[in-house]
Amino acid sequence: MCGIAGFCQFDEDFTCRREEWTRVLVDMRESIAHRGKDQTGEYLGKTIGLSHTRLSIRDLEGGTQPMLRRVGERDYIIVYNGEVYNTDELVPELERRGYRFETTCDTEVILYAYIEYGLEFAEKLNGIFAIAVWDSGERRLVLCRDRVGVKPLFYSVKDDTFVFASEPKALFCHPKIAPKADDDSFREIFGIGPARTPGCGVFKGIYEVKPGYLAVFSDDGLREHRYWSLKAQPHTDSYLETVERVSALLRDSVERQMVSDVPVCSFLSGGVDSSVVTAIASNFLQRQGKSFNTFSFDYTNNDKFFKANSFQPTRDRPYVDQVFRFTLLITPT
Repeated sequence: MCGIAGFCQFDEDFTCRREEWTRVLVDMRESIAHRGKDQTGEYLGKTIGLSHTRLSIRDLEGGTQPMLRRVGERDYIIVYNGEVYNTDELVPELERRGYRFETTCDTEVILYAYIEYGLEFAEKLNGIFAIAVWDSGERRLVLCRDRVGVKPLFYSVKDDTFVFASEPKALFCHPKIAPKADDDSFREIFGIGPARTPGCGVFKGIYEVKPGYLAVFSDDGLREHRYWSLKAQPHTDSYLETVERVSALLRDSVERQMVSDVPVCSFLSGGVDSSVVTAIASNFLQRQGKSFNTFSFDYTNNDKFFKANSFQPTRDRPYVDQVFRFTLLITPT
């Protein structure tokens, strides 16, 4: 998990007050430092400011952000939170098109994909992400959020200034953005909470990039573009075909997410979802001669004082123990 933040204004030259605006960028990323403290960075140009706080997962030394690449006279700069799982498929095609990679991190792959494919780059990414790319040639800031909105990305527009961040609290570090509530804020809190209406940031004037959307801020203002949507189709597979297909998709999904330069673990609650993920991940690592770590928690004397309710009819611990014993017995195939 990382944190990204920044701002853009086309009739402003931030470099005239570099120290002041750099301090704003630092304040923004420090407000969300809990998202990752391994590395930090800022970039400040005439019309753009970007900052990043990193939790290092891939290419621990080479993945520092903001990351800048220059092609001809154009600068492309990215800050990014998330992970792209199909980088191994994207790299060969980009190399054939003339790109040379300086790192092994997915950040560089995303940036080159944007440079090559433009706004269509998002359709080629398989992963969870919140991305901001500054394109100096087109004079535009491109924000992109993954298909189902796993990674958060909020923004606000005030007096022709566009401000974005992984969390609303970082937006409030910008001098033009203040936390205010209106009627819709209270409707979200009391009528919908703890969920939110897609695109709503709860605070007045705060919005979020919707899942499966691009948001492009340029001289023409802010425009949103939907690059993906869930489509319903007739289900014609038999029961056995359905089982095989769902199993294959689930295994592929979990195993793709095992790519990491640091140890991977799971939070094991004993429920169906965490148990299935743990079993697949454990089997995947066992085939490589590695072990898989799981973490669970329980309360002192919970076996004595636990009371069932409609939300939690049984204790987690017995099922955690079953899954733990089962994964130890899995024979790699």
